[in-house]
Amino acid sequence: MNQNPQTIVKLLAESRVIAVVGLSPKPDRPSHEVAAYLQRHGYRIIPINPACAGTHILGEHCYATLTLAAAALAEQQTRIDLVDIFRKSELVEPIVDEAIAIRARGVWLQIGVINEVATDKARAAGLDVVADRCTKIDHAIWHAQQDQRI
Repeated sequence: MNQNPQTIVKLLAESRVIAVVGLSPKPDRPSHEVAAYLQRHGYRIIPINPACAGTHILGEHCYATLTLAAAALAEQQTRIDLVDIFRKSELVEPIVDEAIAIRARGVWLQIGVINEVATDKARAAGLDVVADRCTKIDHAIWHAQQDQRI
């Protein structure tokens, strides 16, 4: 899958609030490791996991759906910038539909998550899209490049 490097940098640089769909409360899971890394680097993480709704993961309230999270955040005058998806490829399309409905700026499908129907739909709706890549890895690369410029 051909990724646009400018889209990766744009999403990492401009996103402040990242909803992590499929965020596990278990520290040994990749979703938890990635979310904790992003949180340590200044992003606000919004956990989305129906099995954990109403609890807290990484100190943040966990929601069952993006729609519920977006509504709660709207009351705080906050919006979800990026939807980071840790779900099976065949489960991505309804998540992308929600991302479009809540007016997220972009969707990011983690390594191994590929759904061309969903990514085409997101792009057609004006969202920036990255697929089959890791936000943690790409952030670390981008961060290192920023450090080299100083």
